[in-house]
Parts: sequence; C-alpha cells; structure tokens
Amino acid sequence: MGKPKRWIIPDIHGCAETLKAAFDQIIRPRKKDGLYFLGDYIDRGPDSKGAMDFIMDLETQGYKVHRLMGNHEEVMLRAHEASRHHRKGFLTRKPAAVREWEEKGSAGAMQSFGIDEPKQLPAKYLEWTRQLGYYTVLDDYLLVHAGLNFELDDPFSDRHAMLWIRKFNVDPAKINFKTIIHGHAPQSLEQIKQNLTEINSGHIDLDNGIYMPHKVGFGNLCVLELNAWEL
Repeated sequence: MGKPKRWIIPDIHGCAETLKAAFDQIIRPRKKDGLYFLGDYIDRGPDSKGAMDFIMDLETQGYKVHRLMGNHEEVMLRAHEASRHHRKGFLTRKPAAVREWEEKGSAGAMQSFGIDEPKQLPAKYLEWTRQLGYYTVLDDYLLVHAGLNFELDDPFSDRHAMLWIRKFNVDPAKINFKTIIHGHAPQSLEQIKQNLTEINSGHIDLDNGIYMPHKVGFGNLCVLELNAWEL
C-alpha cells in the first residue's frame, strides 16, 4: 500500500471547483493519507460554501483532515458577531468588522451561502470555523497559515501573527529547527518552485494567489506532497 502521503493545501479562497479538480486529478487521497489545509477557505472566489462543504465531506468520510484557521475565517467570525449585535438605524454605519469583511471579499462568500448579512451565517459553518487550529507540528515541519512572530521569546504566544504576519525572519532554535510551511501572502509560481529547492529562509510560502488567474505567474492552487517533496 505504501507509506501514507502528506498533502499540504494552502489558500483556497472559495475556488471550490479548483479544489475538487486537484483532489480528482492529483491528490486522489487514501484514507490513511494526511490532508493538511492551511486556512483561507473563503472569500474572493465564487463558492466559499462549496469549499467548506468539500472539506467537511472529507471529514465525514473518515479522511485524516487537519485544518487551520486563516485570517479570512477570523474576519468572518468577527463580522458575524458584530452583525448579531448591530442595531440598524437611518444614520447608523455598518460595524467596522462587517466593513472589514467586505474589504476582504465577503460578497461572493455571502452569495454562496444565500445570505444578505453576516449574522445569517449558518451555525454549522460557524462552529466548524471556531474549531480550526492555529498551527500543526510535524516531524521536521511546522504548518501555519501566515507565519510566526520570532521577535517574541515564545512565537507560539502570538496568534494574531499566525494569521496575519507578512514578513518574518525565522529563529530556528525557537521552533526546534523545523521548516515552516505556510500560505497567506501570494507568491509567483517561479518563486514557489525556487523556494522549494533552496530552503534558505527556513520557511516556504505555497500561496500562488488562486483568485488571481489574470496575473502572470499566479492563479494556481499549489499542493505540496511532503514525502516526495513534490509540488
């Protein structure tokens, strides 16, 4: 049967059809394989609900799914909470958290759920999102959505950085000399391939900006199989 494979799947951003195609054509998982999702399942793309449904279905079928929180999920949860407590009035502005989600591309996400306001998000998806982890530790690797704040003695104490940080310098001793694999900040396909052959920085960003198909070098869902180190 062979050794269980370990698939790392970064930012999906509502591109459910691309995700399904990757599983049908490339990943083709066995029940013993590990499926590691790095967050940002929603926003920008056309079918956030479909992307979440697909992952939920994998879990229901008994696949070994490991899923992390992305900054877009955090923003969605904040928008939902703010929307619940907001009282509409003629001169009342939308809550800041709702406006922030709009800036992150909530229109497509809400349309996929068939809702008009964040407070209408179905409980099933909110609960699933609240249960997302912040990082996963493997033998030689550390998986996280965005990165870690190595300015702190304990980089694991900064959850905000795990979801939002853009630039950081790895201090290997603080993470037991593991390589960080993350998404969050779109990189060109050429840069991603180069990073996989030259791990000089101690971290690898797999996000190719799946929602940017019209930008040269971007617009793909890049999936990494750890054992073979194959993109």
